[in-house]
Amino acid sequence: MKVSQAYRFALDPAPAQERALWSHAGAARFAWNWGLARCKERYAAEGKWYSGVDLHKMWNAAKKADPALGWWGENSKCAYQEAFRDLDRALRDFVRSRKGERAGTRLGFPRFKKRGKCRDSFRFSTGALRCAGTTVTLPKLGMIATHENTRKLARRLENGTARILSATVTRTAQRWFVSFTCEVDRAVPQRHARPGSAVGVDLGVRALLTGADSDGRVFTVGGPKPLRTSLRKLRRACRAHSRKAKGSANRRKSAARLARVYARVANVRTDALHKATSQLASRYATVVLEDLNVAGMLRNQRLSRAIADQGFGAAARMLAYKTRWNGGQVIAAGRFYPSSKTCSGCGAAKAKLLLSERTYVCAACGLVLDRDVNAAVNLLGLAVSGMERINACGPQVRPGLAGRSGLKQEPGAADAGQAGTAFRQRKAVA
Repeated sequence: MKVSQAYRFALDPAPAQERALWSHAGAARFAWNWGLARCKERYAAEGKWYSGVDLHKMWNAAKKADPALGWWGENSKCAYQEAFRDLDRALRDFVRSRKGERAGTRLGFPRFKKRGKCRDSFRFSTGALRCAGTTVTLPKLGMIATHENTRKLARRLENGTARILSATVTRTAQRWFVSFTCEVDRAVPQRHARPGSAVGVDLGVRALLTGADSDGRVFTVGGPKPLRTSLRKLRRACRAHSRKAKGSANRRKSAARLARVYARVANVRTDALHKATSQLASRYATVVLEDLNVAGMLRNQRLSRAIADQGFGAAARMLAYKTRWNGGQVIAAGRFYPSSKTCSGCGAAKAKLLLSERTYVCAACGLVLDRDVNAAVNLLGLAVSGMERINACGPQVRPGLAGRSGLKQEPGAADAGQAGTAFRQRKAVA
């Protein structure tokens, strides 16, 4: 099975190479601003803007005619070309978002990029893109050392099971990274190593996840909560940064220290999520998750920080493609399925359950169980008893609003780049 996969390595450039990296990032930023200015000029006159191809043709003509652009040859042509493509994609996404054809938060019109106020990045799509040992080779930049070994990708390239499509260089917390987007031929098994095994997973704020599997085991994976752990350090770094004079060298140093703290928080969270999801995907053939409205949950001012610190959305995304790579599947329970309010013993459902009630007490059968464990057992029951019904065969069992038809659910991992649960509008039930 061919999938799109990224391999990311931290670079260790020499001083001259780091200056070249800064130059390429500045060239990409200049090309973006140059193209956006031309698009705005045309939109004001004709009501439409240039495409990425048109901007590239205009740039090729302008860079030779304008002596002020004589420096363009110091950088790879990909830095300019890919910036125009990114601008074209941003404009098209803006139109789709405005028409309601694009999911997610409504996008605004693209804005100009300012040095120090935007992310430094550029991309290569052609030229020498290689890796070997502790080095990578990039166009115009040559061979650059890396902090870690690249043998995992190098072996795939040698065996012919991977092909590099592009390389994106970014700067995060004063460190440069290169991310190779590859088309990888993965050997996906026809069936999971443990067929028939299933687990219900409840994502929570106190623990990263609580699971109940088909063997009767209940387990809890406690999240590191990196943001909560680093709050004191972040507050001190923010106060120190605010006291520095704007434009001074001390302010740049304090900004670097603050960025390193934030980068460590993100790295610790990502590492914990990868370890937990990899273990679940390799151990269970079927993983049942709740289809959480994470964006809506983040509007809760009391819980938004704790929810964001756990990374619910990233956990669901990782499980989607990792289970597929292991020959398993992910089942997404209906968004309005009351897993926490339903008794896992008798099936009675409570009308209301406060978030402060961490222990579930059933008034019908007298069951006393941890709230998260009870939800995990209920989710496991969906996989054991009604997997075929839930897995893309019809609408949700819970009735919707009056005058609206049900939604057909298609849980599981989709194609590369589209992992997650797909919801498609089905025809109204006769």
